[in-house]
Amino acid sequence: MEHMIDLDEADDEANTIVASPQRTGFLPIVTNWFDRVFVGIYLFVALELFWMRFLEQSIPLSVCHVLAIVLGVLIVWRG
Repeated sequence: MEHMIDLDEADDEANTIVASPQRTGFLPIVTNWFDRVFVGIYLFVALELFWMRFLEQSIPLSVCHVLAIVLGVLIVWRG
């Protein structure tokens, strides 16, 4: 019943599992797909508000929609 467990070996094994290669992107934080969707939606709203305040008189809002969707897809796909 007395099994000796080497705790250093268990720690090394745990570090190996944790240190497995993770997906890297251009965002400076570790994210999952939900985090990237949230960031994309947040930037979509911010870009829309900025566009309506400063650029809507000269460039239509539909251009902003296209840019914001492309930015959101880029963040989710590569971020």
